[in-house]
Amino acid sequence: MFKYFRLVHHIIISQKKQIFCILLLSLSVLSHSQEFKKDTTKLMKVSYGKKGIELQTKDNKFLFQLQSRLQFRFSTPYDVDPLTYDDYNQIKQTTFKINRARLKVGGHAFEPWLKYYWEYELSQSNLLDFRIMIEKWDWLSFKVGQWKTEFTRERFISSGEQQMVERSILNRPFTVDRQLGVEIYGHLKGKGIADFNYWFAALTGTGRGSSKNDDNHLMYFGRAQWNFLGRPLDFEGGDLEFHEKPTAIIALSGITNRSPYTRFSQSGGGSLEGFEEQNVGQYRVNQYNLETAFMYRGISWQTEWHHKNIIDKYNNDQLTQLTGYYIQAGYFFHNILSWVPEHLEIAGRHGVYRPDKTLEENLQTESSLAFNYFFKGHKNKLTAEVSHFDS
Repeated sequence: MFKYFRLVHHIIISQKKQIFCILLLSLSVLSHSQEFKKDTTKLMKVSYGKKGIELQTKDNKFLFQLQSRLQFRFSTPYDVDPLTYDDYNQIKQTTFKINRARLKVGGHAFEPWLKYYWEYELSQSNLLDFRIMIEKWDWLSFKVGQWKTEFTRERFISSGEQQMVERSILNRPFTVDRQLGVEIYGHLKGKGIADFNYWFAALTGTGRGSSKNDDNHLMYFGRAQWNFLGRPLDFEGGDLEFHEKPTAIIALSGITNRSPYTRFSQSGGGSLEGFEEQNVGQYRVNQYNLETAFMYRGISWQTEWHHKNIIDKYNNDQLTQLTGYYIQAGYFFHNILSWVPEHLEIAGRHGVYRPDKTLEENLQTESSLAFNYFFKGHKNKLTAEVSHFDS
């Protein structure tokens, strides 16, 4: 067992030179148009909003948003969560690095409900997201491209809006991460408790950066979310919005897929320990997740309970069952103790992971305590976390 201490500082930096060039180009194109050559200032406005620098036409037909984010990370005596027994005896070392460097572009074109978005990881030269969304109706929307699947709340929440420094020990074995495909989704606004969100998708099932499936078996995903207090809850860590009314959800998600892979990450398809062999369509993976989340007046709560079956089709349908859960909560204690800084949040998490359900002693646990100080919400914050792992 061991402990670690990690600090993360999130900073949003405007790409001023790039923005200036884009603006000059836009104005140059407009100046050559007979229709707009007299006064371009009446056609476009430039501002800084929740999603960075925004260029928007006055008729709201076009919107361009540009945002960048840097995440610095200091860790000691280890930088990554232990995955195997050998990891508990690794050499101690202190690390300082740029953990993430993201460039995000989004907005809409021709109509406010025809949206687009892409995100690029500069430090690793990875195109993470690229998608087009048709969101004309709340109850029925469409999405095509590559994005982070909405299978788990913890993974879908952006790394820039997490409550803890790192996601839990369940993230690696259970996340579906980014996939390429199509999706329908919507918000069914009923009265009172009859309020639901849903997502259904058909995906390649081979991970980020893979434009085709390895065989004829696609990945199918579904999520049903019950907003039983009559209000949906955004995918965001901590109650920075200070919900005046209690807001809660219960969600059930499911995935079925057949591919060479037993896990996914930002790097694409990969293998869990013991499943290093990768053949076309070798593993049938069925998994589901039951989760809850709650926010009210600075209090936040979220849980996930996972179950995953891996069936090895090349070795007599050998079955391995993985299970795990975590509980996470946070609070702004200034609400009850005036001497606590107003922008300080304290959060904790406990996670349990069993890589093989049939082995009683095959158990990993994590307990983490985090302190968040928000200078400008999630846009600029300092997070310190202490984690204890046991196996």
